Amino acid sequence: MEFALTMANHAFHRWMVRCMAAAGAPGLSPLDVLIAHLVHHRERPKTLSDICLVLNIEDTHVVSYAIKKLKAQELVTTGRTGKEKTVEITPKGADVCERYGEIREALLIRTVEQLGYDGEDLSRMAALLRTISGSYDQAARAAAAM
Repeated sequence: MEFALTMANHAFHRWMVRCMAAAGAPGLSPLDVLIAHLVHHRERPKTLSDICLVLNIEDTHVVSYAIKKLKAQELVTTGRTGKEKTVEITPKGADVCERYGEIREALLIRTVEQLGYDGEDLSRMAALLRTISGSYDQAARAAAAM
């Protein structure tokens, strides 16, 4: 199972990077792509702590560096709400995310549908992956306490 997760993780990362490049934003890491999409989601500013919480990232410096890269490509802007740093998608960033979605639909979703998986199958798989993720988080906490 762990080998399959590793293979799926690497394939997913490769896909995200190449799809984002095809959408007009080359040179991004998988984390950069995830953050761009998260910031674009619901079209409202996100705080640094929101991004870390949703993506289950402990090291805020990793997220800050990714935001700097996204800002350099003019995909996001940053601001502040009180002491909290906020990140907001730019019109260019929104366009790239929407183009990514179009490419994803054309190249990935149709292929998955042709394999015979329906929405319920994929929802069950997603729930199982979230459960497994929680098990790994719990095991990591236990290992840190040893």
